[in-house]
Amino acid sequence: MKDRIIENSIRMFGEKGFNETSIQDVVDVLGVTKGTFYYYFTSKEQLLMDIHLQYIDNLLSHQEKIMENQEKDSKSKLYEIIFKLISDIEKQGLSAKVFFREMRNLSEDHLELIVPKREQFRKNIQQVLEDGIVKKEFRSDLPAEIVSLGILGMANWSYFWFNPSGKRTDSEVSGIFLKMLLEGIQRD
Repeated sequence: MKDRIIENSIRMFGEKGFNETSIQDVVDVLGVTKGTFYYYFTSKEQLLMDIHLQYIDNLLSHQEKIMENQEKDSKSKLYEIIFKLISDIEKQGLSAKVFFREMRNLSEDHLELIVPKREQFRKNIQQVLEDGIVKKEFRSDLPAEIVSLGILGMANWSYFWFNPSGKRTDSEVSGIFLKMLLEGIQRD
C-alpha cells in the first residue's frame, strides 16, 4: 500500500502540484481512509520527502556504478550519466518533475537530508570531469565545478520538455548534449 500511495502521489503532485493536492485527494484515488495514509506517513511533507529520497538515492546508485567502471573513459562515463538523466524521463518523468519542482515545499530539516545528496551527484560529475582533465580527455581551461553545474542545468531542465515518444530518442538527445559539451556550437 505504501508503494501505491507513493506512486499515485507522484502522479498527482506531477500533474496538479504538491500544494494543490490534498491528502484527501490521495486517499480518494486509492479508495482508502486517511488512517491508512497516516499509517505509512506522518504528513504530506513526509510523503514528499520519501519521494525525494527514493529518487535521488536511485540516481546516486546508478551514477556510482557508472563511475566505478574502470574500463570506461571519462567521455563514456559522462555520456552514461547524461543518458541516465534523460532516459529516466520515460520511466520516472513525473518523479523527476516532482523532485525538481517541489523541493521548495520541504522543511529545512528535510532539505538537510536531500541537499547533500544532490550536491554529491554534482560532485561526482565534477570528479568525472576532473579525471578527464587529468587524462587530457577534456580541456583544462574551464572550471569543472561550473561545467558540472551546466551539465545538470541542461539535463535537469529536459524533464520539462523532453518527450520520450517524440522526434528524438533519449540516446540521441544525450549524444547531442555530449557533443555540445565537448565540441561546442561554434563553427570553425
